[in-house]
Amino acid sequence: MPSTESRFSAEQRRALIDLARASIRHGLDHGRPLPVDPQNFDPALREPGAAFVTLHRNGALRGCIGSLEPRQPLVEEISHNAYAAAFRDPRFPPLTRGEYPDLEVSISVLGPSEPLDFSHEADLLRQLRPGIDGLILEEDGRRGTFLPTVWESLPEPADFLAELKRKAGLPADYWSDRLRISRYTTESFG
Repeated sequence: MPSTESRFSAEQRRALIDLARASIRHGLDHGRPLPVDPQNFDPALREPGAAFVTLHRNGALRGCIGSLEPRQPLVEEISHNAYAAAFRDPRFPPLTRGEYPDLEVSISVLGPSEPLDFSHEADLLRQLRPGIDGLILEEDGRRGTFLPTVWESLPEPADFLAELKRKAGLPADYWSDRLRISRYTTESFG
């Protein structure tokens, strides 16, 4: 789900989607992400950014790779993550040329994360904003995240949290005072 304010113009969004598709195409042809010179892009797209690139084919998830913290210019992040979603997501075999024409590409640019303060699970569940919050769960070296778009398939906060625990390698009913949860919003498009 996009946040209420749009950080990117329609032209900037189109440039990022086009870049993601070009990096996947380059990966099919050359086996590596498209090299990017940030100076060739709008200044707003050169800023460091954390982002996920999600691929769907015929309505089904086909790959999703991203970062939670900004480490490099957003355009480099998009090129790298698009390639990784197509060819390195461990849940799927590498994308083939035959799949490329049917590929739907979406991008979620993350805002800063905010740690949540809670005393127990019911307290945490009350703070969650379905359809708005992405969550990061951390516990004893385990970590998992769900983008806000996951609320579309898990609209109930208790189910969302239980599945996020599973994704992090924890039992769905796990609870500990050491559990850390942060939330973030995204601007999603594609």
